[in-house]
Amino acid sequence: MKLHILGIAGTFMGGVAALARELGHEVQGSDQAVYPPMSTQLEQLGIGLNQGYSPAHIATDCDMVVIGNALSRGNAAVEHVLNARLNYTSGAEWLRENVLPGRDTLAVAGTHGKTTTTSILAFLLEAAGREPGFLVGGVPENFGVSARLGKGRDFVVEADEYDTAFFDKRSKFVHYRPRVAILNNLEYDHADIFPDLAAIQRQFHHLVRIVPGDGRLIVNGEDAALAEVLAMGCWTPVERFGLDGEFEWTARLHREDGSEFDVLHRGEPLGTVRWSLLGRHNTMNALAALAAAHAAGVDVARVIPSLVDFVSVKRRLELLGQAGGVHVYDDFAHHPTAIRTTLAGLRARVGEARIVVAMEPRSNSMRLGAHADEIAPSLDQADVVVFLQRPELPWDAGKVVGALRGQGEAVVSVDALIDKLQCLCRSGDHLVFMSNGGFEGAPRRALAALQG
Repeated sequence: MKLHILGIAGTFMGGVAALARELGHEVQGSDQAVYPPMSTQLEQLGIGLNQGYSPAHIATDCDMVVIGNALSRGNAAVEHVLNARLNYTSGAEWLRENVLPGRDTLAVAGTHGKTTTTSILAFLLEAAGREPGFLVGGVPENFGVSARLGKGRDFVVEADEYDTAFFDKRSKFVHYRPRVAILNNLEYDHADIFPDLAAIQRQFHHLVRIVPGDGRLIVNGEDAALAEVLAMGCWTPVERFGLDGEFEWTARLHREDGSEFDVLHRGEPLGTVRWSLLGRHNTMNALAALAAAHAAGVDVARVIPSLVDFVSVKRRLELLGQAGGVHVYDDFAHHPTAIRTTLAGLRARVGEARIVVAMEPRSNSMRLGAHADEIAPSLDQADVVVFLQRPELPWDAGKVVGALRGQGEAVVSVDALIDKLQCLCRSGDHLVFMSNGGFEGAPRRALAALQG
């Protein structure tokens, strides 16, 4: 079958493309914004990639067009698909119909940590010899690809609450019908499609409704918003995880930075995790993944030691290199809570060293200003912040910069940002680029500039 994927360079749709190619389909695609790591993966898989959404990119003998949720009515390619009466579907529905039948699906949902937790869970199942399939919204370093079919029965999927497509406004995760579902956390996000937290909670309850009675819900026991979701009705056994409370799955920290901790199940120690990841949030991610692996039948005490070899996903506080004594990181920051927990983990690791943050408010919620009041407090661990205020940003970044604990600067372009960082950074600093977009290649450009 010949497929054309609209929005192919997105992390989810790029994974769909990889799975379709592995199934033997001929795959091509189009996208407006193309940047690593997904563009690199597509090139390595030999998948044809067109820049822009021209109808001419869609072959006349195309059997199916898979449409990503970034496209809407009025898009030239979408209008062509409808007018030409072409067969079309969404990425989530294609996955459900072509990959998930006959599999035991383990879905990872939550406002934060989905990509990392999905990667940890796939890694644990692999360590147990289960050879899982997976689709991750990023590229797990241990696997080198964002998606694969796998030879085993398990399929791990990052389960996003964002809507499915212009013709299907349900959250993507309702398509997956998981046997095990992780509910990692829940905060207000996606201000472009959800009016309030209650609207997102309803979507999470739709997911809760479809997990079977002989399955399992793995739920963050510290999260009040998730407790409210379960109070709407729950028909599946629940196991909770957390660090502050009496839960089925808990951890006892050996190191403040989260790089070493004991795992306890119902109060009984199962083993000690020693790994390269940092922060309380990643300890929580590990507990969720271990609980889900246990629900799938894995002897987690046997696989806990394997986490010493786990490498985080690209763009999750990814150390790109060092130049002039400055450590340069690339981080996929999309929400103030994620920013705060990431920087707290880094602070616990680096001690008194300066943390310099280059910040781009890139997610839809960030650009709309939904989190504007929370950004400055989330950056409290940073000593210096250079904030990218593009001319099209509809709110004034001056209020954020003025409220920062450390030194703050605002610039209007990436070129100006890199110039400013060259002046501000000094040996011993840890420079973190925070954006969930391409950032015009700023992290690697800054590293090269510092090297020069």
